[in-house]
Amino acid sequence: MTEDAVADGPPRIPAHDRILPVATPAQVRAYARRLTVAYPGQLALALSLHGLAAVSGLVAPRLLGELVEDVRHGTSHWTVDRIALTIAVFIVAQGVLMRYAVYVSARLGEKVLARLREEFVDRVLELPLSTVERAGTGDLITRTSRDVDVLSRSVRHAVPETLIALVTGAFAVGALLLVGPLTALPCLVGVPLLWGGTKWYLARARAGYLWENAAWGSVTAGLTETVEGARTVEALCLEDRRVARTNTDIAGAWAAERYTLGLRTVWFPMVEVGYVLPVVATLLVGGLLYIWGLASLAQVTAATLYVQQLIDPLDRLLSWIDELQVGGASLARLLGVSEARADRTPTTARPAGERIVLDDVRYAYRAGHDVLHGVDLRLRPGERLAMVGPSGAGKSTLGRLIAGILRPRTGSLKVGGVPLADLPLEDLRGHVALVTQEHHVFKGTVRDNLLMARPEATEEEAATALAAVEADWVAELPDGLDTQVGTGGLALSPAQAQQLALARLVLADPHTLVLDEATSLLDPRAARHLERTLSAVLAGRTVVAIAHRLHTAHDADRVAVVEDGRITELGRHEELIAARGSYAALWDSWHGGPVERDAVPREA
Repeated sequence: MTEDAVADGPPRIPAHDRILPVATPAQVRAYARRLTVAYPGQLALALSLHGLAAVSGLVAPRLLGELVEDVRHGTSHWTVDRIALTIAVFIVAQGVLMRYAVYVSARLGEKVLARLREEFVDRVLELPLSTVERAGTGDLITRTSRDVDVLSRSVRHAVPETLIALVTGAFAVGALLLVGPLTALPCLVGVPLLWGGTKWYLARARAGYLWENAAWGSVTAGLTETVEGARTVEALCLEDRRVARTNTDIAGAWAAERYTLGLRTVWFPMVEVGYVLPVVATLLVGGLLYIWGLASLAQVTAATLYVQQLIDPLDRLLSWIDELQVGGASLARLLGVSEARADRTPTTARPAGERIVLDDVRYAYRAGHDVLHGVDLRLRPGERLAMVGPSGAGKSTLGRLIAGILRPRTGSLKVGGVPLADLPLEDLRGHVALVTQEHHVFKGTVRDNLLMARPEATEEEAATALAAVEADWVAELPDGLDTQVGTGGLALSPAQAQQLALARLVLADPHTLVLDEATSLLDPRAARHLERTLSAVLAGRTVVAIAHRLHTAHDADRVAVVEDGRITELGRHEELIAARGSYAALWDSWHGGPVERDAVPREA
């Protein structure tokens, strides 16, 4: 890292930080002030204990100065012993007070950290789903893991240490001025170097640490994508490309780390020199003042010891400033989560019915690049609609629009005459729910994972939901519904996790379901059996099934063929087969050749 690179500053923060914002310095300061005054009693107690500890530590230099003066003029052994004993008493008192001061500060720090963690979890849960999908998992994972850990270190250590340094330093400066203004003046020689160096560093540190955190977010995103798509990477021989992506991400993180290290290699030497100069200047100038009769030997001794003693809080303060910059950057990223723009304005209107209607719906993930083009669709309450088409045609995007996760760029998507995306989330999930092939098993019991869809559900309702999806394996678990699963517990297979998610869907009981290849992790025979079971259980509900297995389309009331972001065909299976269009070609390809209109697909 060259000096020019350090002077020019870090490059622009990567694009994903524009999706998940970063709080401004003013917002970070305001939040820090709010946390500081949230516990006034404990804060006052901590400051008082640190102040008393600092005062106890300042007695010894003053007494030592008087002892030097007394010895110069001649004194008794009793006087020396008395001063030594007094110094020992104050040193012990300082140790006891410091112990309790650190304890109170640590407890305060843990309370602040707990509150910050809880508020951050609330912010994450309030993130618009569309924002999460666009941002990806890498940056959010980095914020919830690395940034939280860094901030924890700052709150537990940097904040209490900085508090100690400020209180101790303030009392040390006050004691130094009481000894004598003339003997205190030489310590100012280090101020320009300390002030200038610290100002230079702080002007660059925040941007540098934000760059560093964002770079690690890219590393996390790349590794997560590679691990989750490992089979695809191997099947398409993309290993070299993924390795190159990882190397690029690591190079970016290395450059960011090197930049912030470059800042420290400039700032730290300036600070170290700024410590030494005041001590040397105080001894030199103090000696001259003593020779000229402007200061006593006791004053020079005490002033030198106080300046020496001032180094510790000053060093502690400046050292932890660096940690506070790291923590401040992490706090800005954590607070920035709440600054993500809402993708909906909840309406007070209530749907007059369950009919979902799409009129001229268009959607784009990037400006100017629509992936859906003027989609018109009217879902009939209680029907089962299958959406088929080639990969990348826009089926999943359309499904997410119908589920209310995404908002149309133009056009309208309404349920009962009310824009679907404007419904409050708690109401939205009572109307429509999305189940994909990606399922997460939360740490806890099977019961916890199941009842999160409807916590008030009874034991019988839970058993009925599991039976509806053929999850007979739950009864065979060691503790049944109370078996611990997830991290540290029983590992469920992908098929079991999928069945658990479908059982949650049965409990949630929305009137419209969007199944995005929701049975893809089951073998074809089991998937077909499960879909038939679900059809019976979910009778009367509207179901939009996005699938690559065409037996789903065969059993549906209607089939929508999605190609290039448009619905090109819509009708019953038999009608589309007779039309000999795109759907018939897909059916023939999947079935192995032209078939009769009433043919039933073979089991795989």
